[in-house]
Amino acid sequence: MMSILGRDESIRYVALGDSLSEGVGDDAPDRPNGVRGWTDRVAEQFMLADPQALYANLAIRGRLLVPIIEEQLEPALELKPNLVSLIGGGNDSLRPGFDVDALIQHYDAAFKTLRDENIEVFTMTGFDPGPKGFLSGNRARVALFNELLREVAEDRGVAIVDYWRMRELRDLRYWAPDRLHMNPAGHTLVARRALETLSAENIRIGDPVVPESMPQTRAQEALANAKWAREFVVPWIGRRLRGTSSGDNIAPKYPEWTRFDALPEEG
Repeated sequence: MMSILGRDESIRYVALGDSLSEGVGDDAPDRPNGVRGWTDRVAEQFMLADPQALYANLAIRGRLLVPIIEEQLEPALELKPNLVSLIGGGNDSLRPGFDVDALIQHYDAAFKTLRDENIEVFTMTGFDPGPKGFLSGNRARVALFNELLREVAEDRGVAIVDYWRMRELRDLRYWAPDRLHMNPAGHTLVARRALETLSAENIRIGDPVVPESMPQTRAQEALANAKWAREFVVPWIGRRLRGTSSGDNIAPKYPEWTRFDALPEEG
């Protein structure tokens, strides 16, 4: 594990990535792009522990790994951070031409660039969609990607938050209505796991508030699935066919160092 809090200098944390790191699904109308997310929650804990801690978030939804690196890495380096999270590849794994070896090479080069600047880095494995469901056919791809990612991360001294093994997230109550992004409960769970991976002490983030389960008949479940497919799957497929992205015309949430004016004690 990586020990971050308690170091001699204040944390200057930059998040790089796609919708997962931007915080999509964790709605917050008062924040840029209308989302909060696990990275904001981690940064809040750093700020609660140290009034001088700083945070930037360059992640943009829909981005593939190469654009993440090409668009976000250099601006991140210009900020002179001492902690960076670099997480991507989920969108790549859904593409027909997915090249896992090329993807890992890009990851490795980016890790080297960051580590050569004496920056602490952490990343995250891909999510296990399980044996059934919308993305179950992608499971083998993600498993291979994770194994290769673990290898280069270990070689470069990069910490890994193990998203793959968060079995709680098999529960749909941790997910937003689109079933592709986590809701506040899911982002809270991931924030806690990230802080544990970083060996952060005195964590004041609360336990996830999981919505109550509402039993459904088979007919109700079928109607819910049809509504979900109509509202989310069909538009998602449409964007793929048109070559567009949900992140088109979206700017980074926090492109410069920021501190939050009001810090929640937990949650």
